[in-house]
Amino acid sequence: SKIPTKAARQYTTQKDGQSSMRIAVYQGERDLVKDNRNLASFHLKGIPAMPAGLAKVEISFLIDADGILRVQAKELRSGIQQSIEVSPKYGLSDQEMEQMLMDSLENAQSDIQSRALIEAQTEGKMLVETTEKFLQKNSSFLTAEEHQRTKEQLQILNGLLATTNKNEIQTATEQLNEITRPFAERLMDHAIKEAMAGKKI
Repeated sequence: SKIPTKAARQYTTQKDGQSSMRIAVYQGERDLVKDNRNLASFHLKGIPAMPAGLAKVEISFLIDADGILRVQAKELRSGIQQSIEVSPKYGLSDQEMEQMLMDSLENAQSDIQSRALIEAQTEGKMLVETTEKFLQKNSSFLTAEEHQRTKEQLQILNGLLATTNKNEIQTATEQLNEITRPFAERLMDHAIKEAMAGKKI
């Protein structure tokens, strides 16, 4: 791209009440962090306590006419922000840039497979955490049979997360989702009834 240029993307938190986020900046064309070049890192602190996934953190990248990269992280709901500048000394020669592009093409298929596995494992881990937390707080909304089925599926998914079988992890994640969806709907219905008690629509 011609400079100056700017790009941005939104991210969110992974844990309930998460108050900070480490922003690591890498350069390269590969799908996995380990295969790219680390430029800098910084922390965005002071994120207001919210449920996981509710915070909206926009990471923006601006390269100015002098080749200086400015990376800014901003939590959009609260407005808190932090930034860092990366000087042109981290630049690449034409030969290094060409090699990076060649590496990305040669490893495209394996990179995609590795990334897909990591994404499946991450989604599975998050669902396990969410389900375990739900069981601790809302077990009274489940029958003994439902509780048992959920725990059995949790064990299956937990066991698969340590493997490299993406398809089995995804299948087990979908199955746990199917089992728990009625519980979430039941809890939502109960909350609505409680809220509407004594009121007319």
